[in-house]
Amino acid sequence: MLLSNLAVVITTSFVLVQCHDCKDYDLSASDQSLIDMMKHYLHTSRKEQGLSTGKQGASGVTYVRWGKKECTKQVDIVYTGQVGGNYFTNKGGGVNYLCLPNDPENGEPIKGDNDQLFGAEYQIASSFRPSGMKGDMTQKEVPCAVCFQRKRSTVLMIPGRKTCYKGWTFEYTGYLMSDYKDYSYKDYACVDKDAEPVDNKTSDENGALFYGISTKCGSLRCPPYKNGVSVKCVVCTK
Repeated sequence: MLLSNLAVVITTSFVLVQCHDCKDYDLSASDQSLIDMMKHYLHTSRKEQGLSTGKQGASGVTYVRWGKKECTKQVDIVYTGQVGGNYFTNKGGGVNYLCLPNDPENGEPIKGDNDQLFGAEYQIASSFRPSGMKGDMTQKEVPCAVCFQRKRSTVLMIPGRKTCYKGWTFEYTGYLMSDYKDYSYKDYACVDKDAEPVDNKTSDENGALFYGISTKCGSLRCPPYKNGVSVKCVVCTK
C-alpha cells in the first residue's frame, strides 16, 4: 500500500511539475483520472488521520481533576499526582497551582535561594469548608489527576454552576477554591466535591493553600447571586 501510494504521489507530482509552465496543456483522460484520485486520497487521508496527530483516536482534551487521585469512569488517566505551588507568603514567582506527577524525573542541585515549589494543603476547617464537601481535611495534602477525554475539542470550567449547559458533557463538579485573601495570589481551582487527601499525614507544613471562598454582594449583583455563600463549579467538555 505504501509503495502504491508513493507511486501515485511521484507520478502526479511529475505531471504537475511538467505542466507548471504550460499555458495550453491539455490533460489526457488518464492524467486527469490520476490527479482526481490523488485529490481524493489526500482528502480522505486528512479526514481520517488528522493533520497533527496522525490518528483521529488520539484527539481529545485534558483537564486536571483537583482533589482526586483518579479520573471518572470512561475517561483516561494521564497521570496521578500531588498538587504543588508557591509558598503562601511568597510575594513573587508563580501564582498557579500545579499537578505534580508522582513519578518525577528530578533535576540537578541548584544554589540559588528561590524556593517556589511546595506541596499544597487543604485549609478547610469548619469556617472555610463548603457545607457540601465531605469530611474535614484541614492540613492534609491535596492530590490531583490529569485526565484525557477522547473525541472532545474543548474543556470549560464554569464557576457558579454545578451542571453543564445544554450541548456540553459533564466531567465533574466541585467548589471554587483559592488561597486566603490576605496571602499571595493563587488561581481559582475547581476542587472536586468529593475531595480526598494524599494520605493521613497532618503536620501543618503549609505551602500552597486551599481555602473555600465565598461571595460578596455589591459589584457582584444579588440576585441572581447570594451573599456569603460558597461558590460551586463544574468542568465540562465538548
